Amino acid sequence: MKNSNMGQLAATLISAIIFGIGLELAQMTNPQKVIGFLNITDKWDPSLMFVMIGAIIVNSILFIVVKRRVSPFFAPKFMLPTLTKADKKLILGSAIFGLGWGIGGFCPGPALSSLMRLQPQIFIVVGSMLLGMWVFKLVEKKF
Repeated sequence: MKNSNMGQLAATLISAIIFGIGLELAQMTNPQKVIGFLNITDKWDPSLMFVMIGAIIVNSILFIVVKRRVSPFFAPKFMLPTLTKADKKLILGSAIFGLGWGIGGFCPGPALSSLMRLQPQIFIVVGSMLLGMWVFKLVEKKF
């Protein structure tokens, strides 16, 4: 394996571990905590808002620093989104994502991090998420 591939794999692994630890510490892997945040009509728990604000601040600063580079450390070029307007696919996808998050109490990152708990409901959430991705691929080809 080339050194750049090993470096990319190592950076990915380290990033994933840090991300997973952060999700766990912030209780983003606790569906009750997430649902408490999403439930704005009854006993709203705003604590996850501070987690999100902290993540946005750190990411914004790092994005500015990294964007000054000519290229990433382990790739020939940056791969940034090119879509500049919200289209139907983005709005519909966001709505479906939000429904899944609200129903299951997990978004993809925390769901995958929670697999280590070996609880049946987490496997149902991740399996449903994978099924949804598979159905999307089938539907997308038809449109």
